[in-house]
Amino acid sequence: MVIAQLHGCDSKHVESVPVHEVFRGKTVWDGIVEVFDLVGHPKAKRCYAWSHPEGTDDKGERFVTVLELPPVVSPKTVVQVAAVNDIKKRYDHRRQHG
Repeated sequence: MVIAQLHGCDSKHVESVPVHEVFRGKTVWDGIVEVFDLVGHPKAKRCYAWSHPEGTDDKGERFVTVLELPPVVSPKTVVQVAAVNDIKKRYDHRRQHG
């Protein structure tokens, strides 16, 4: 349902892939990436998705979907790209708020 809302196409679940990604000796992701084939998307044939706790006391849930477009070509690369983007956001936030 999230894929249809965000990307305007249907999808079919293909597999669940465990991914453990380490950056500078620290785990930045250890979880499951869901892989979906897309039906009718103009640019991408696949989409990767996962969720994580969010909000007060981590009681909410945030769903993340990323289209398979370079540099994203696999569950591992989608986690790498997301981790780098998250690290950049935290760094930029610290620079702005001192």
